[in-house]
Amino acid sequence: MVAFESKQAPSERRREELGKFLRVRRAKLTPEDFGMPGGPRRRTPGLRREEVALLAGVGVTWYTWLEQGRQINASTQVLDAVARTLRLDHAERQHLYWLAEAAPLLTGTARCALPEAVREIVHSLDPLPAVVTNARFDILESNGAHEDLFRHWHSLPCIHKNTLWCCVTEPTAREKFPQYEDEVRYLVARLRASYARHVGDPDWEEDIRRLSSLSREFADLWARHEVAEPEPRIRTFIHPLAGPLTFTSNELEVPATPSARLAVYTPADERTREMLPLTRAS
Repeated sequence: MVAFESKQAPSERRREELGKFLRVRRAKLTPEDFGMPGGPRRRTPGLRREEVALLAGVGVTWYTWLEQGRQINASTQVLDAVARTLRLDHAERQHLYWLAEAAPLLTGTARCALPEAVREIVHSLDPLPAVVTNARFDILESNGAHEDLFRHWHSLPCIHKNTLWCCVTEPTAREKFPQYEDEVRYLVARLRASYARHVGDPDWEEDIRRLSSLSREFADLWARHEVAEPEPRIRTFIHPLAGPLTFTSNELEVPATPSARLAVYTPADERTREMLPLTRAS
């Protein structure tokens, strides 16, 4: 017997898998789980599509198309609403994001292992927040101080592990980042400059396509063709316990890993230095 490979493109297969996943998850819930009457006999188990749409606050047609695997744009806010309604845990929500192409394309080159010596340097900088990213801003390594500083950044647990994606896809980012507009514009310009060395690279092209479909803001900034190089930046973040914290962000190249850069956040004023311990999880 001859086995035939699927003629579907990877994106089509992902959308088909997404539809199956949503249908299975929907079937595991009942109206009673949400305090709704079950009503008369139901032909199929679980919630109906229109009930999921109602509970998630999305259009019935849009949700139906999502389950049917149609090619539609799905913002992270809407996907989060669906995830909450279907009561997905972290692994299931992450799976939803991958299938909906709402996360960066994680490849071997993007997530290459850092040498142990570099990892040790990153963690030795604690209590200064420090993070290593690649040219696409994928987070390769971060220390405890950095993780604690941004522990409350997301409305839901972080899926993207990418500093640019974490800015433009988080609905509350502007409230927590006073320099949001200038800094996101700068990050996109940095990405555009790095892109010159990766034009036509499938991984880069796919990441840019995904983020453009998720964020009109990113798409508009990308279309400006602005470029920028690394430079020290002053950034303020609003922490729920420590309040406004202002840092000078400096970057260093990591010779052992091409395109990787180590960013260190140093308190820019005495108040930030005094309040920084309040960000620690312990």
